[in-house]
Amino acid sequence: MLGTIVNFFAVIAGSCIGLLLKGGISERFNHTIMQGISLCVLLIGISGALNFDNMLVVIICICIGALIGEAIDMDKRLVNFGDRLERRFKNRKSKISEGFVTASLLYCVGAMAIVGAIQSGLQGNHETLFSKSILDGISSIFFSSTLGIGVALSSVSVLFYQGAITLCAGFLDPILTDAIKMNVEAVGSLIIIGLGLNMLGVTKIKVANLLPAIFLPIFAPYIINLFKLFIH
Repeated sequence: MLGTIVNFFAVIAGSCIGLLLKGGISERFNHTIMQGISLCVLLIGISGALNFDNMLVVIICICIGALIGEAIDMDKRLVNFGDRLERRFKNRKSKISEGFVTASLLYCVGAMAIVGAIQSGLQGNHETLFSKSILDGISSIFFSSTLGIGVALSSVSVLFYQGAITLCAGFLDPILTDAIKMNVEAVGSLIIIGLGLNMLGVTKIKVANLLPAIFLPIFAPYIINLFKLFIH
């Protein structure tokens, strides 16, 4: 839970700074800094994607995960969920509601939140969540400067959402090998690369539709056997 707790306080700290600087940050600085954050997300993804046990497993998991995610269309469901929340709060002339919903979606509905929480629970590896904490802390400065205290309240969403994933993943730890954990990290990191490219506007990858792939390395032996049957 350490990574999630750090993330929680990072959002609060960044929001407090943003409230103090309210109206004092120009769009030009905002745009450039957000591009820098996107590059950092890419770096995090690339560094983790190179740490795998079996490349074939990683490739197969990404492909099957994409099929599952596309069949469910998780990306569309998440977009629709966000749209419903926005419509619900749009009628209420409250910046608090707008800031809370916007920031909660940004900080929780993303690959880094899920991958980082799983790594934290399975491996005790908090690096992704620590990196996410820095990114969220910086971005919360800019969001709270325009959307107000609702951004700070989104820290509660981060705490409960990521905390729940971390605790659930921790229960699986006794049955997972080091090889499986490495492949989970590699698959998750590839998804983070896709997120970074989207943030830069280079691609429009449906990142959410790839999320099922994160859990597939757990079933790697069965997946490999199916693959062997398929090619024979």
